[in-house]
Amino acid sequence: MEKKNIEDVPSFNKVRITLTSKEVRPLEKVSSELVLMAKSKQIKVKGPVRMPTKTLRITTRKTPCGEGSKTWDRFQMRIHKRVLDLSAAMDIVSQINQITIEPSVYFEVTTSVNNQIA
Repeated sequence: MEKKNIEDVPSFNKVRITLTSKEVRPLEKVSSELVLMAKSKQIKVKGPVRMPTKTLRITTRKTPCGEGSKTWDRFQMRIHKRVLDLSAAMDIVSQINQITIEPSVYFEVTTSVNNQIA
């Protein structure tokens, strides 16, 4: 029975890419570009998973002095989030990190090394 060295086993990374934005269109554009790029390099892709939208609300009085009728302004900001899970080798992960993204989209990459037999 042959024993395999640790160096012979290819190391794969599980990569989680989290995209966050206040606008939906640029977020969907970036996530679709990531999926197309990953599929062109034959990487396993799960997602984009649409996370629940966070709605931040602020209610404030219109008048600064407190005089007059009690009128209120209501403001809200919606935060949309997408999560992509990839399984790839180290050199391909570095290529994925170099993608150009929209200025309104926040991009977070989390990796974990997982040695598996291909």
